[in-house]
Amino acid sequence: MMQNIMDMFSYSFMIRALIVGILVSLCSALLGTSLVLKRYSMIGDGLSHVGFAALAIAYVTNLTPLAIAIPICVLAAFLLLRMNESSKIKGDAATALMCSGALAVGVMTVSLTTGMNTDVCNYMFGSILAMSKYDVRISIGLSIVVLILYILFYPRIFAVTFDETFAKATGTKSDFYNMIIALLTAITVVLGMRMMGTLLISSLLVFPSLSAMRICKTFKSVTIVAVIISVICFCVGVYISYQYSAPTGSSIVIVNVVVFLICLVYEKRKER
Repeated sequence: MMQNIMDMFSYSFMIRALIVGILVSLCSALLGTSLVLKRYSMIGDGLSHVGFAALAIAYVTNLTPLAIAIPICVLAAFLLLRMNESSKIKGDAATALMCSGALAVGVMTVSLTTGMNTDVCNYMFGSILAMSKYDVRISIGLSIVVLILYILFYPRIFAVTFDETFAKATGTKSDFYNMIIALLTAITVVLGMRMMGTLLISSLLVFPSLSAMRICKTFKSVTIVAVIISVICFCVGVYISYQYSAPTGSSIVIVNVVVFLICLVYEKRKER
């Protein structure tokens, strides 16, 4: 096993994937706890579909994918929050509206131009080989920005996550901090799409936090345990992908599912 791990590290694309993947896993786990508690779990799914549409447009127009996808996803995240606050369109309906509309735009754009090819499929299903040196530099820089902003605004994010009404009463600008959460989530989703794919990136936001909530009770402990679970599941998933030539995104998600089931069993036994 150790020899296989050493062989894995001999490939530069694996090192790039591990660096970016660990950073994205950290960001996803930190934000996932707030998203799950605020019942915004599906926002990652909605933003990933918007990201696919943006990447498809960038690809057919020969523009830089990340430079197009990130601002569009940030704008979509803000719009989704506004739609959630509307009395006419709520939560899951707003997300479903954005998911289906954005995916239709992406598929139509690709179909009318180059058709479905390897590059587009990489964005839909993820590919560990798709991480270029440019992607790595951008991803590392933006991931560090996400981590710094999360740590900087942690007390306020905690406040609006647990009791937004009380936070407003104490003078906290809850709308602003909800926007911060949406901004950081949008960036994280776009960064993770290359590796996890449009269809699987939302699992990185949800599974580690749900697993941590089965064994921890406080916000801080859940966040810390979610980060640990997320990074471990990512590393194990990448190893399985390398060892058995399996899709990277699917391997990572399956490991997360297994860990969640183990945590669920632990919780049930503890209750008994």
